[in-house]
Amino acid sequence: MPKSGSRKSSERTEAGKGSGAGPDAFVPFADDAAVRTIGDLAIENGTDRIALHGSLDIARDKAGLDRARALAATLAAIVAALEGAPLPDAVAETVRPTETVKNPFA
Repeated sequence: MPKSGSRKSSERTEAGKGSGAGPDAFVPFADDAAVRTIGDLAIENGTDRIALHGSLDIARDKAGLDRARALAATLAAIVAALEGAPLPDAVAETVRPTETVKNPFA
């Protein structure tokens, strides 16, 4: 069920501190730390890829319009960054080696 309320879009770093720089501060593919949040949707910046996590309810009201505009502006910036640079056919997947840890319950 959609959540109600007037949550606004915001920007934060992984540390959770607001940037205070406004909506243009999210520069796609510029770093591995910036996160833009719109409602419950987190858009995590990365130098190789951008990850989206969570959900976003866009209601038919002024808050919904604000969220839709914030999402559209963020996606437009991502598309512009992709269109403005030469791109490989695919980005290599990063594989982390598995690590065996001692069972804390044993």
